[in-house]
Amino acid sequence: MAKATQNQTPRIAIAIMAAGKGTRLKSKHPKVLHEVGGKPLLAHVIAAATKVVPAKDVYAIVGHEAELVRKTVAGTGIGFVLQEPQRGTGHALMVSGDALSVYDVVIVLSGDAPLITPETIKRLRDFHLSRKAAMTLLTAQLTIPTGYGRVLRKGSSDDVKAIVEEKSATTAQRKIHEINSGFYAFDVNALFGNIGKLSTANPHAEYYLTDMAAVLSKGKARVVAVKTGNPHEILGSNTRGELSQIDQHMRAAKCQKLMAEGVTIFYPQTCVVDNDVQVGADTVIEPFVQILGNTKIGSDSVVRSYSVIRDSDIGDGVTIRPGSILDQATVKSRAVIGPYSHLRPGSEIGEGAHVGNFVETKKIKLGKGSKANHLTYLGDAEIGEGVNIGAGTITCNYDGKNKFKTVIEDGVFIGSDSTLVAPVTVGKGAYVAAASCITEDVAADSLAVGRVRQTVKEGWAKRKRELLASKK
Repeated sequence: MAKATQNQTPRIAIAIMAAGKGTRLKSKHPKVLHEVGGKPLLAHVIAAATKVVPAKDVYAIVGHEAELVRKTVAGTGIGFVLQEPQRGTGHALMVSGDALSVYDVVIVLSGDAPLITPETIKRLRDFHLSRKAAMTLLTAQLTIPTGYGRVLRKGSSDDVKAIVEEKSATTAQRKIHEINSGFYAFDVNALFGNIGKLSTANPHAEYYLTDMAAVLSKGKARVVAVKTGNPHEILGSNTRGELSQIDQHMRAAKCQKLMAEGVTIFYPQTCVVDNDVQVGADTVIEPFVQILGNTKIGSDSVVRSYSVIRDSDIGDGVTIRPGSILDQATVKSRAVIGPYSHLRPGSEIGEGAHVGNFVETKKIKLGKGSKANHLTYLGDAEIGEGVNIGAGTITCNYDGKNKFKTVIEDGVFIGSDSTLVAPVTVGKGAYVAAASCITEDVAADSLAVGRVRQTVKEGWAKRKRELLASKK
């Protein structure tokens, strides 16, 4: 076991408990993959942990649906330890010995407590090192401590005698408001030198990490506690109600942060803004807006009510009118979107372009200053600058098996109710007459008319009505 000398910085690992089923959530999915603030519970904890130590020194202890958990957070670069079967929190560290024994200190976090901050993790680390303790507990003072294990200190000191679970607590112990958070720091030698002393003599026949406090105290090793200043940080997500409360807390904090940075959010209680969203100063977000995933919005933009934006990049001075849906789209500065536009993945809307009422786009590039304002579908298309797309235009990009591309070059005018059957190119400056079906390329500066010449049969309607009347 590699140990730091007095002059060396101790090697620190973080272990995240992520093996549970989440039985009280009444879900078949892994507990730590339930989402708050727009991403899985575990992802929030990992994000905090990797601001304290490098990702290579963070380990998620997985069990239930282990491969799904690994796959979901694989991009974070952390390590994994498999706990199979799951026999309690103490057992989770028992099976982690090979990974953790090369460190000097291990910090244990809960994968279902997404509000934990890097600052609190650092405080736990620094307090543990300063006290030269075998075990340090992160505790919290709760007004209503019901359901939590109580921390029994030695008088008013930092030292801890034991943690007593509520169901085992005496009447006097239940009056204690300092609770155990489930977050710990351990001296690795002390941990693995004593973890074998844990017992399964409890109703669930599991090894509980909380029992390490009593085990170490009996062995004359020092166990101490440090209290968090923000009890919200340690709250877990054991029920759907608790998930909802944490999500609300997280989103409210996100809106407050954005407003402090210069964003106007009218009626933030109605807005759903994910944790990783970025918004520039002087942008206005109206009520009942959802901004999700890794969306970035520039400065001086306006997002009007009932719009939903996910994983999109929005420039400066953009107006998104009511009821628009953007998913993995890019919108350049000063563009106008909506109302009721649907930008599907791969849509790139150029500077100053307009996408209007009931227009749907998918995998397109719409050039600078181009407009598609009404009742139009544009898919698999490259559209140049200064193009006007008339109402009811459709790019026919799919033949039932393959998809094909439409190219509309700069300055083209597409008349209303036109269909462009891909693959097809409309050259620079060309016109397409209204109601045309275009199946062949159109040369630059040409007029394409793809419709049957109109004929008028005088008196036809009158004769039709007379014929119908005669049959009654």
